Amino acid sequence: MKKDTSRRGFLKVAAAGALGAFVLPNQGFAASAEQKPGKKPGKLRKFGIGLQLYTIRQAMTADAPGSLKKVAEMGYTNLELAGYADRKFYGYAPLEFKKMVNDLGMKILSSHTQVEAAGITLDNAKIMAEDHAKLGVKYCIQPWVVAEARNIESYKKMVQDWNTVAKIMKENGMLFGYHNHNFEFDNINGVVPYFDIFLPGLDKDLVTMEIDLFWATKAGQNSVEIFKKYPGRFQLFHMKDMFTNEAPYYTTDGVNDFAPVGEGVINFKEILAAKDIAGMKYMIVEQDSTKDGKPFDAIKTSITNLTTKILV
Repeated sequence: MKKDTSRRGFLKVAAAGALGAFVLPNQGFAASAEQKPGKKPGKLRKFGIGLQLYTIRQAMTADAPGSLKKVAEMGYTNLELAGYADRKFYGYAPLEFKKMVNDLGMKILSSHTQVEAAGITLDNAKIMAEDHAKLGVKYCIQPWVVAEARNIESYKKMVQDWNTVAKIMKENGMLFGYHNHNFEFDNINGVVPYFDIFLPGLDKDLVTMEIDLFWATKAGQNSVEIFKKYPGRFQLFHMKDMFTNEAPYYTTDGVNDFAPVGEGVINFKEILAAKDIAGMKYMIVEQDSTKDGKPFDAIKTSITNLTTKILV
């Protein structure tokens, strides 16, 4: 995900404090070759496609129940949240929000959550874990690192801290995870943080990688080759397309060529052919912004393309 278009104003995540910058907060891949356009939502749900609610963040703020109903009617099965604050989810107590989602025939799979700039204590980490456990989520995901913390020493500290947090998550029935952008692939004095710090340092039994295919591609990475080098480490795929092929770069600033899945240049069939090597269990549609300001149209296009062109 990208922040506001940089998510920076939505999730104020930082690397200070006792545990540094981190965020806490089956089967999802089932394709039917007989799926055709126009099928009812119940049929589409056989594909197990998830949605990151950051995609429709303004709508969720204005009308969470109505927005969730629209998502359910499109055929999405799983939700990934981006609205945890004051021990509530989008303003609702955990069990209240869970019931709202379940009543619509969906499940809450994972959550990207907020950590304030002052950092977090172990006690607060336990509170976050307890609140997310009430939702029954499988994953709590760290989605962002502030620009001032993107240096080698900070990254090393984060990895140590995240392993500690991951143990708390596991005690509460969840797996911790990390969601990339493109800056983690930048070469810093001969060190590429994603490959030289994150993957080697994060406990593979406690932490999974949620690979954002858009941002990895923007950084010039071949996702399939990453899977081959680090098999089984990528339980979550962020399905996000882009309109343009460009030379690799490592900033999220000013990026606006997000596309509905299947409308851009990313070869999702090729990537998904390696899903077993990656260890993928769930795919989650996300689109940080749209050119026409119509995110519901975009997520409808994404699930239609996935179920009629990509997963068949």
